[in-house]
Amino acid sequence: MNPFNFTQAGDVDAALKQLAAGARPIAGGTNLIDLMKEGVMRPGELVDINGLELDRIEDGPGKGMRLGALARNADTAYHETVRRRYPLLSSAILAGASPQLRNMATNGGNLLQRTRCYYFYDVGTPCNKREPGTGCPAKEGLNRQLAILGTSEQCIATHPSDMCVALRALDAVVHVQSSKGERDIPFADFHRLPGDRPDLDSTLEPGELITHIDLPDADRFMAHSAYIKVRDRLSYAFALVSVAAALDLDGKTIRAARIALGGVAHKPWRVEEAEAALEGKQADEAAFGAAADILLRGARGYGQNDFKLTLARNAIVQALTTAARGTEYAKGEQR
Repeated sequence: MNPFNFTQAGDVDAALKQLAAGARPIAGGTNLIDLMKEGVMRPGELVDINGLELDRIEDGPGKGMRLGALARNADTAYHETVRRRYPLLSSAILAGASPQLRNMATNGGNLLQRTRCYYFYDVGTPCNKREPGTGCPAKEGLNRQLAILGTSEQCIATHPSDMCVALRALDAVVHVQSSKGERDIPFADFHRLPGDRPDLDSTLEPGELITHIDLPDADRFMAHSAYIKVRDRLSYAFALVSVAAALDLDGKTIRAARIALGGVAHKPWRVEEAEAALEGKQADEAAFGAAADILLRGARGYGQNDFKLTLARNAIVQALTTAARGTEYAKGEQR
């Protein structure tokens, strides 16, 4: 690990001043420390932001909720109001990592995880994400875990977060602050597809700090949601394919739907056309399969990950079918 300076920020203004000077923030450090150990990231200065008052989980604008950037993933997942009103988010968080990591990882840090690829983590191999212009050996190499949607000639890496898949389905908004001011970023615009700049995972600007995440009112989806994660083992494994699905039902008729995919692209994947196609339809396998086909338009495999094309379609249908049966927490409330 390279040498670096380490300081602690006493308040947000102090943290922003250091970020503006080029420091990187560290909170839980569950991804950053790994990257530093492997030599993938070599920051010269870290600023500890754990002392900032950004860990509250509370009512947000309108009838929504506000999740502090420094609230731990575990605290968010087990928060009683989150479990009741946003069961999709709670389920997604609990599907990720391990209990120990969820106790350390923060909400803001979860959004900033670097995309996962064997070649990105191996500094002895070329990687456009790590060093733009050096190539993408994953396209012809070890790509079983990698993307089938939104890829480019430069990169086929995938975003690893489970939490972010649910946040995309829920239309969350990310609030950021810098020494230049504040801005809100719709979750759809927060993460990037690789294009010709795969080294940039998000639209966060240098010097900006995530302060909180706002969730809009999603009460109509409380009773019918599901998070399905297909992986190689039950715990501490990234998704081959994951699906966050939520339905607003009138009997068996779909009034509205939300579907987001993980493990298939450089960012959580959502196609609103697929959701619109479900409106007014009966909640059955035929309708769900048609929506899956729209979601997966343009998908392509790279050899080892060709199986994801079928796996993703099956997972979408399964998630929607499970959501239609009713959210487990909601069913428990009714008993």
